[in-house]
Amino acid sequence: MSYLRLISTENSDRMKKLKQVWQFLNTDIRELGKPGDVAETGTEITKFALEFGLALGLFSAIAGSGGIPIAIAGLSGTKLAIQGVRLYRKKTNQEPSLEEWVAIASPLAYLESFNELVQSNDLLQQVNLQPASTTSPANIAQQQSAKLGEFQLNETIVINALTCFHESELAQILNQLLSLQLQQTGIAQYQAYIITSWVAWGTHRHLKKAFEDADISVKQRAKIYIDILVQSPDKYDSIDAYLKEQIATKPNEPVFTESFNYRDIYVPLKAKPVNKNGNVDDRAEAFDLETWTKNTLNHSYKQDKVMFIQGGPGRGKSVFCRMFADFVRQHLHPIWTPVLIRLRDIPKLQPSFRETLREAVNADFAESDDGWLTDRNTQFLFLLDGFDELVMEGRTSGGLEEFLKQVGQFQRDCQQSKDMGHRVLITGRALALHSIERQMPHNLERVEIQPMDDELQPQWLTKWETQVGKDKSSAFQQFLRDKSCPDRVRELAKEPLLLYLLAAMHRDGKLTVEMFAGASGVGAKILIYEQSLEWVLTEQRPEWLNRELTGQETAGLRRILAEAGLCVVQSGGECAAIKTIESRLKGDDSAIELIQQARERHGEDGLKNALAAFYLQPAAADKGGSVEFAHKSFGEFLCAERLKESIEDWTRPGIKRQEFYMSTDQMDWQIYDLLGYGGLTPEIVEYLMALLAVSTEFQPVRLFKRLENFYLRWCDGEFIDAPPENLPQKKMRQMREQTPEVKWIGLRQVDIYAGLNVTILLLELHRYAQLRDDLKHEIAFFPCGKKNTDSFDEYRLLRSIGYSECIGIGGFLGTVAKFLRGANLIDANLSGADLIDANLSGANLIDVNLSHADLKGVDLIDANLRGADLRGANLSSADLSSADLRGADLEDIF
Repeated sequence: MSYLRLISTENSDRMKKLKQVWQFLNTDIRELGKPGDVAETGTEITKFALEFGLALGLFSAIAGSGGIPIAIAGLSGTKLAIQGVRLYRKKTNQEPSLEEWVAIASPLAYLESFNELVQSNDLLQQVNLQPASTTSPANIAQQQSAKLGEFQLNETIVINALTCFHESELAQILNQLLSLQLQQTGIAQYQAYIITSWVAWGTHRHLKKAFEDADISVKQRAKIYIDILVQSPDKYDSIDAYLKEQIATKPNEPVFTESFNYRDIYVPLKAKPVNKNGNVDDRAEAFDLETWTKNTLNHSYKQDKVMFIQGGPGRGKSVFCRMFADFVRQHLHPIWTPVLIRLRDIPKLQPSFRETLREAVNADFAESDDGWLTDRNTQFLFLLDGFDELVMEGRTSGGLEEFLKQVGQFQRDCQQSKDMGHRVLITGRALALHSIERQMPHNLERVEIQPMDDELQPQWLTKWETQVGKDKSSAFQQFLRDKSCPDRVRELAKEPLLLYLLAAMHRDGKLTVEMFAGASGVGAKILIYEQSLEWVLTEQRPEWLNRELTGQETAGLRRILAEAGLCVVQSGGECAAIKTIESRLKGDDSAIELIQQARERHGEDGLKNALAAFYLQPAAADKGGSVEFAHKSFGEFLCAERLKESIEDWTRPGIKRQEFYMSTDQMDWQIYDLLGYGGLTPEIVEYLMALLAVSTEFQPVRLFKRLENFYLRWCDGEFIDAPPENLPQKKMRQMREQTPEVKWIGLRQVDIYAGLNVTILLLELHRYAQLRDDLKHEIAFFPCGKKNTDSFDEYRLLRSIGYSECIGIGGFLGTVAKFLRGANLIDANLSGADLIDANLSGANLIDVNLSHADLKGVDLIDANLRGADLRGANLSSADLSSADLRGADLEDIF
């Protein structure tokens, strides 16, 4: 029989109740410490913790305070258990038994754990304390406190308290008492449950500290038990480790290759609400995004809402996620436990959102516990960053729509379940929602991040001054105020990413007002990206080869970066394999030579290590062979540069009898190679057209003719019907060899996207030409051809739409539909076509057949619909402002 059992069976009549052991504590709380203690520990005891200690009956009210304990300035809140045991020795002149040690140290360690939580949790610091005194009327809390005082410690209870306190009987009754105290202050029952669970979990840490100060006899008897928990980490340990390793570190990561981090230059962002139609309410006053998120998180009537924060490229969505996740860790945990997920890191969307979460959360608490989402001890805030960066599979075949539906349903399930109080926050670009605007779940609470205003930009510049010094900061501000600085540059300087690039280049002497002379619109943004690329090439050369590069080598390096941009975009997962980049560069001698030299300097991983100097970094989930751009915009811009290079080659004049430098067969293959991967994004197209517009090699008429020739042959099925190995098959094989992780790509996807992307380029060329008198008669794109000509086929576009539907919403609707602004669709037969949310503003739709077409949510502002057949068409939520409907047949529209 063990010694403890011997005591409990033979000397049970001498066992003390807790209140008997605590009698010596029922005195002035100041006897548990002195003001000097706080200098050593750094943490004062809070009034809330003192209030709870009184409710437990651990000590009496302080004289002169009206029965209410007052906070003692400078009294440590982290040595209560140690001081309590020491006080017992002083008053009894003897060492406590193990049972007495547990009776004294456990509740005081629990109180320490609670005090520690109050210090860091904003909610607990803001509650209104409900005064309680020894003379107040009997209530439930006092009854529970009295029950605790009658509690007797036996061997089992002592062992349980020492081995796993938060699951012990003593923890349960302390949790009940604290929960009642919390609810009296207005804290919801489910939140009180979470708080008490974490307080109990944190108690063991303080017990261990008190144990180090215990008498040798207590140590000998208790050591075997108090060490057990350290050997068996549980879910709480896993969450704690996750927060320290994967959340707390995020704000402290360096900004690109700078010596300072995100926290050093971050300023709060502002946002405006987005209505159900997806439009920003410009009349609304901008509000603090962090405050809105906290309010939405904590309001009970919004528990079913998915928070969706949208914003353009470089607006600060990802940085907000990392900063707010750490804020939640520091100030709202454990009521809310932040989980930050970059959606680009999810390799494959699972059949349910719960399965996707489990796959995405790289932590033991999710991997080892099937019930991690239904554990009432935890309430997660999932921050899903980069909705537009989902793997390509998620961006096609209705993947975006299905994903949002899953998230919306998950949030409703959480609101209705007593075991799941989780919340979801998503960030992404608004354009990613364009094709599914009408199909989105109704429980999205959407806001859009606004550009920095006259309040936020000075705050950022003040932080910038701290990093670079007053002289450089003042000079940059003078640059922005200079009358010669284009208004467009000043507007771009309100975007966090571009503001940093402008400031950093100006700091290093690489930016002048003269560079932007005549620049406007996207041209100014491109100048910033081009100059930043040149800046990096100049500043980072020592990191590359430790010497100056020749002009040929610089061109080779730009080619490597452009190919990396194309590979990242084509991968669909926002990262690309080094082997893929290298394989695509075969035949480029200057690029291959640079790669070899990089390997000589940096080892086998030479290219990957060297690319780190150029906004590229090892992929987050990579095992060693992939890179990703530090910001998506860099990849998109470089991809556009890569496309521009090939487009210039397609129109370069040939020699002797050759009309073109590149044959039609060669160009056909390059189109499949460059464009047969997925839909061109509006950002890439915008960059591409702006780059072409200023290129001396750009020949729009020749390009239009060659692309139109490809388009007509693609519509006739020439490429997909060709014998093996045809071009779609060749591209599919290449994709599967170079990017085997991209399993969604097949023969149909390659062929459809190649044709749809060429359609987009033709539409853009048409729009570009119509704004120029010298081109408007040379370039006019009619998707169905001109009526009364050999090329006219009224069903051509309808067949293309139908063909693309075999790959789902990511086909025509997800790609071309957003580029139809100003399109020339005269006499086209689009009867029954699905054009939901298409942008047909300013389009020429004279005599078009749109009978029974689904035009729900279509933008038809300024569209010419004279003589159009709209019988039975669904025009709900369509915008027909200033549309010309003369002669249109509107019978049975709805």
